[in-house]
Amino acid sequence: MNSEVVGIGLLGVGTVGSGVVKMLRENSEEITQRLGKKLIIKKVLERDPEKPRRLGIPLEIVTNSFDDVLGDPEVKIVVELLGGIEPARQYIIQALRQGKHVVTANKDVVAAYGKELFEAATAGGADLYFEASVGGGIPIIRVLKESLAANKFEEVIGIVNGTTNYILTRMSEEGIDFGEALRAAQEAGYAEADPAADIEGLDAARKIAILASIAFNTRVLPDDVFVEGITRITPEDIEYARELGYCVKLLAIARQWEEEVEVRVHPAFLPNSHPLAAVNGVFNAIFVRGNAVGETMFYGQGAGQMPTASAVVGDIMQVVRNMEAGSSGRFSCTCYLEKKVRPRGKITSKYYIRLIVKDRPGVLASIAGVFGNHNVSLASVIQKRTITSSEEQMAEIVLITHEVEEQNLQDALTVISGLSVVGSVENVIRVERG
Repeated sequence: MNSEVVGIGLLGVGTVGSGVVKMLRENSEEITQRLGKKLIIKKVLERDPEKPRRLGIPLEIVTNSFDDVLGDPEVKIVVELLGGIEPARQYIIQALRQGKHVVTANKDVVAAYGKELFEAATAGGADLYFEASVGGGIPIIRVLKESLAANKFEEVIGIVNGTTNYILTRMSEEGIDFGEALRAAQEAGYAEADPAADIEGLDAARKIAILASIAFNTRVLPDDVFVEGITRITPEDIEYARELGYCVKLLAIARQWEEEVEVRVHPAFLPNSHPLAAVNGVFNAIFVRGNAVGETMFYGQGAGQMPTASAVVGDIMQVVRNMEAGSSGRFSCTCYLEKKVRPRGKITSKYYIRLIVKDRPGVLASIAGVFGNHNVSLASVIQKRTITSSEEQMAEIVLITHEVEEQNLQDALTVISGLSVVGSVENVIRVERG
């Protein structure tokens, strides 16, 4: 093979894979000038022959067997864009152990099996790059690993799922309910037919697990992340947030304490003064606080064909530079600490609580007494509206607490939900600091 050419084995030509093909073609001249090498796709793993045919990929380089990719000596970099856990995980590991460098956008595999992947990379003396696994086209992985590596990170907070951000933005701007906003997201192509991974917070959980592992140098797995989705958010919650000076966002939050890390994904009241409050639609942003750099934020398109392809091709180019410099494998696993994940019950936050209660004297005193008995201090109590029913007149009240431990709050709510004067606990949403 020509020494001025670097061969790529492309696994999958779906949305992102086809974007990579397009980018390598359209930007070929610039990429070659910047690298001094030409990137050539030598093998394509794809079971549907129509996909490569539509992209103009020669069918003689298309295969449905990974062994053909692995066994091709001209393939130096394997680009995994299949998605899902298997067979992607095995393909990545086999390639790395054989000394082939790997670039992937697979957040599922990286989040759950990062340790295993890096061990394979070390064994094979190969590079593993995964910028596109978090934030699409937003450069954040390399920033944490390189540009800001001298910092001790205090927190990483992100809006890392465009689907949920789009839904909440539509609800906020148009006053529509969750179901209608979800249908709009699906019609616009921003939400899948089965949107569970997005709206239940699972996608964001995988991404914050990756970011927390890098930022805090300790392994955080998806199962370590407390997750709560956005399905219970109502127009009333969003309107009350606005009245109080907040917006509602699905946040992925990671904070570092002395011996513990706190990692969670949930809807939150976010002060309008916070930089993330202005991130709307399908856009993503990641806010980082370091002890030296202070506060910084990275903003852009967190998904989509070409933004994600941009991150993938950027990683390919970095791998080529490492190959040329003889420095492949310089970024091995950095999870050298073994910090515990703070239990959910020990996490502290302010809370917004919306209750439907009987509209009669003494009700607020009863509720306040229960909160006080569980060390929950109330910052404000507001009666929003009265609700007339055939049985008894009810009232909707909104409470904001001071900082409180989650377990104390949950214990108090268990008692309150059983009070005869309480009709229902309509919603409980965490309130983030400014």
